[in-house]
Amino acid sequence: MAHTWLYVGVYVYPRQIWMSSGCDTSFVKGTASRDERAPRIVVTLADLTGHPDPQRAASRVALYLDAIRRHGGDPIPLDAGSPEAAAGGVLDSMDGLLLTGGGDIDPARYRQANEGSREIDAARDALEARAWEAAARRGVPVLGICRGLQAINVFAGGSLLQHVDGHEGPSWGTGSPATHPIDVVAGTRLAELLGSGTAEPLVVNAYHHQGVRAHNLAPGLVAAAWADSSAGPLVEGLEAPGSRFVVGVQCHPERTDSTPTAFENLFEAFVAAAR
Repeated sequence: MAHTWLYVGVYVYPRQIWMSSGCDTSFVKGTASRDERAPRIVVTLADLTGHPDPQRAASRVALYLDAIRRHGGDPIPLDAGSPEAAAGGVLDSMDGLLLTGGGDIDPARYRQANEGSREIDAARDALEARAWEAAARRGVPVLGICRGLQAINVFAGGSLLQHVDGHEGPSWGTGSPATHPIDVVAGTRLAELLGSGTAEPLVVNAYHHQGVRAHNLAPGLVAAAWADSSAGPLVEGLEAPGSRFVVGVQCHPERTDSTPTAFENLFEAFVAAAR
């Protein structure tokens, strides 16, 4: 059977990959959302043009969309190749912003030389900085995952440790992930969502080679979870104090096969905050 293809950014995906999540693609055509009651969540992504394994990459992306959709949100994928009219339209009307995983942020954005950063995508950095500013202007919630946590920290004025050993296992879909325990900080929003005071620490997946240490943390953000590393304690969760939902986690909770079920509360709360 012939596939129906969907144009997203500059990459053409089989329509069923995106629609398997119930993803609203109306922004491509400029029409109204299919379900106006569902909060429209912009999901920023890497431009997959020329990716050596597009099917695996698209399946990985679909996990983010699934996580938003199963909690009642309307995910809108956006990458640096998306048409300007589409990008401007969705950023001006979004109800929430999900910054996802991917390559490293250009260290020039936090005033450092390259000391171990790789797979830098300046166009994606620019798109996500623009999305971050639009979200702040509109006062909408933001959730950051892996690179997304790091992006929140950098865009808020912090910096990164450009390489740390031991927190990067096989890439998704190629082997069992690296894992480690985290300590959630009592009294934070993240602790409220994940539960605190349990006898056993939460064990999460690890797909990152960069991190945030205490002195890298941006002014106005607080650490919500920590993990040990060869470079000392790393921030595994961060958030902005106050009523607006701005939360980042260093793990990949959308990869449910290696994530404690408590992280579903994080997605649920994020979508709820966007309503």
